[in-house]
Amino acid sequence: MGAKTGIEWTDATWNPVTGCTKITRGCDHCYAERLAERFRGKRGHPFENGFDLTLHRKRLSQPLSWKRPRRIFVNSMSDLFHKEIPTEFIDRVFDTMEVADRHVYQVLTKRGSLMKRYLQRRYGRGVAPEHIWCGVSVEDRSATARIQHLRKTPASVRFLSIEPLLGPVGDIDVEGISWVIVGGESGPNARPMEERWVLDIRDICEREGVDFFFKQWGGPTPKSGGRHADTESHPRVPIPKPTHTTPSPIHAPETKPQLPC
Repeated sequence: MGAKTGIEWTDATWNPVTGCTKITRGCDHCYAERLAERFRGKRGHPFENGFDLTLHRKRLSQPLSWKRPRRIFVNSMSDLFHKEIPTEFIDRVFDTMEVADRHVYQVLTKRGSLMKRYLQRRYGRGVAPEHIWCGVSVEDRSATARIQHLRKTPASVRFLSIEPLLGPVGDIDVEGISWVIVGGESGPNARPMEERWVLDIRDICEREGVDFFFKQWGGPTPKSGGRHADTESHPRVPIPKPTHTTPSPIHAPETKPQLPC
């Protein structure tokens, strides 16, 4: 776990915490829960506890051993700002990110208000270092309040993961947002995503000059519906200004099949 990942918008995952609890309908068919519960009770396995919230103190220093700069998704199997994670543990995660600053860290949460308050306490009148990107997940119009919390979060790079997209989000305000990821749900009970919902978000991003990344249409598997929206694959990511060399950008696929507008 960690060194490699199949997630298109990152290079690696780092899970000092695993497990979570559901707080929104976007959590209903959680891929992380589905994966972790397969190994519940298997002695010695990283997911021996299934999807119960578990702190892994031995993993706190993992990025320090990765010499090549990479883009790291923090807690792909949990939420760093779960209310039951002690503040001192979150402090240690941020300590590692600040020391191993050759990497770019992507911190994604559904608990945007807690992330905002934590960063305000940690950085005071300043902002998080440029190599620590902060994002929130949004699944439909009912979850857009998280965007407002994110816009007030003292971070240099803010991003939205609108995945799984389960309904229209409306004319969202993306001022202060660097990057928007959109994707459909995948798995055996995947709920459908309408093309219009995707294109509306794409149009907002183009209008406001925000980088847009279309991840997938979703379906029984992540690759079921492909990952092309309209006539572009939209693989863009923002380029931050970290202290050291940035990981190589994500490149577009060579083929771009046509889809109706």
